[in-house]
Amino acid sequence: MRFKFKKLLAVVFLFLVFIFTKQFSGILLKSRNVNHQGQSNQDSLLEVGDTWDNTLSKTSKDGKERKDWHNYEQINKDLNRKGPGENGKPLRPTGSETASDAYKDNGFNIVISDKISLDRSLPDIRAKQCQFRKYLSQLPSASIIIPFHNEGWSTLLRSIHSLINRTPAELLHEIILVDDFSSMSHLGAKLDEYLKDYPKVKLIRLRKREGLIRARLSGVDAATGQIMVILDSHIEVTSNWLPPLIEPIALNRTAITCPMIDVINNENFQYNTQAGDAMRGAFDWELYYKRIPIPADKRSSDPSDPFEDPVMAGGLFAADRSYFLEIGQYDPGLEIWGGEQYELSFKVWMCGGRILDSPCSRVGHIYRKFVPYKSIGGGVNRNYKRVAEVWMDEYKEYLYKKRPHMRGLNMGDISQQKKLREDMKCKSFHWFMTEVAPDILKYYPAEIPSPAAWGNVVNKATGECFEARGGKIFIKRCNKQSAQSFLLTWSEDIRPGVDVYRAKTECFDSATVGKPVTLYPCHQMHGNQLWKYRINNGGQLYHSQTQSCATDYSSEGRDANPNGELLLAECDPNDTRQQWHWQYSDNSKISRFNLHIDRAAS
Repeated sequence: MRFKFKKLLAVVFLFLVFIFTKQFSGILLKSRNVNHQGQSNQDSLLEVGDTWDNTLSKTSKDGKERKDWHNYEQINKDLNRKGPGENGKPLRPTGSETASDAYKDNGFNIVISDKISLDRSLPDIRAKQCQFRKYLSQLPSASIIIPFHNEGWSTLLRSIHSLINRTPAELLHEIILVDDFSSMSHLGAKLDEYLKDYPKVKLIRLRKREGLIRARLSGVDAATGQIMVILDSHIEVTSNWLPPLIEPIALNRTAITCPMIDVINNENFQYNTQAGDAMRGAFDWELYYKRIPIPADKRSSDPSDPFEDPVMAGGLFAADRSYFLEIGQYDPGLEIWGGEQYELSFKVWMCGGRILDSPCSRVGHIYRKFVPYKSIGGGVNRNYKRVAEVWMDEYKEYLYKKRPHMRGLNMGDISQQKKLREDMKCKSFHWFMTEVAPDILKYYPAEIPSPAAWGNVVNKATGECFEARGGKIFIKRCNKQSAQSFLLTWSEDIRPGVDVYRAKTECFDSATVGKPVTLYPCHQMHGNQLWKYRINNGGQLYHSQTQSCATDYSSEGRDANPNGELLLAECDPNDTRQQWHWQYSDNSKISRFNLHIDRAAS
């Protein structure tokens, strides 16, 4: 009897071992499949010290049931795809594919896009933790709203295919396309016919050109899903993009979430992260959108955790639809495009909500080379003024210092927007700047410090001056024109301008010795834009990144420098072509900047 009992125990034990081994092997198989290289190695598995409990359990610490939403069938299908542009790889244009005709209608290379499959695969560039993260088992469904005007055929359809292929069917309530009065023939009957095979895709056609903001609102009005997701018409979503985007909203309906926006190259359609990847949205005092690092006190040890974002990028976000309506949607007085991301961001934060970026939700977006169609309406300044007058309180004066012409603009009636703010008992903009976004002031101070050097910059050897023209820096005969006035700013970059309030937002930038110095949008992150004015070395302009100096080769003749541009060369303290005199300078500031010659002073 005792022998039989022991035998029974042994059988039960072996059965339990078999079940556990089978489940564990299945998880290993899934983790291998998630690896974007498609290799059966351990690179994508949890490292020593990671907890398998979080991966295996159905119920998390908050008592809510969660599950793995990955579509492994689709992932494996993508891993096996072959062809042009697959896995987000570039398809290099050649010959006629590089001609201007390839770009003129869309601002990106539609010829290359047409050669890439509508169902192409993309790389998995998420943090490793995203591959194992589980989300609420019960999530609300989403209406995805895509406005478009004269969009390219293949890019619009690839957006749709990508959404259908990589969105869980139970979460995809509908896709609403809003045609903002397109005139291209392929977007007429041909599109109607194509969409007949996609019952979840609805097409709304506006009877006149309304612009991006009102086209989005038309989609919101037509939506019936609990969650609304706003996207652009030339995007591609990646694996498991939607659950991490909507879970924070399911947990707190006053949260608005944004995906990580990756870059689809407008020429060869390569898929890449943005520089710096996960960063917070910000702005300067002309309301140009910026990106800044996540402060240490707001950075989670787990890179898959959502993080707070003061300002959304604007084009791609998700919200509870009823909450979006409660906070007044967009200001209906905003026209066409521009400023809506600030209006919504300020309103959400100041009126009790929050904006979160979801690192595990990744959406690729094509940034156009240029806007290929005519803008309508009065431009962004009118919108900016409405936002400033309703939401920015005393801080609006900093905007007007940078954009003085805005004071006299007719912005229309804002009484309803001011009443909305009062009724919702919203906080002050000072609260926003000090509690939500104090790091913006670190990178873009409202009161701009005076420069360390300013005015003309004259070369000792030639007696000629810097001159900014067409995104480049030339060496020209000195004159009193503003194009020859430059500032060494508080952030240790050099930019054209006669004073800090009228300075350009483009900075001296270079990455290679022997190449011309160019003007590139200022990012205030140092790197290629960090310069030191070494007065004790005869006035060298030292480029810390390349450890080289700005050099005037204009006297060397056409062979050495045919265009007369400012070049970088190996530093030589005895070379007068590298010695510069700034018209005005604050030597105490310069000395402080130069305490650390190869890095920023602060």
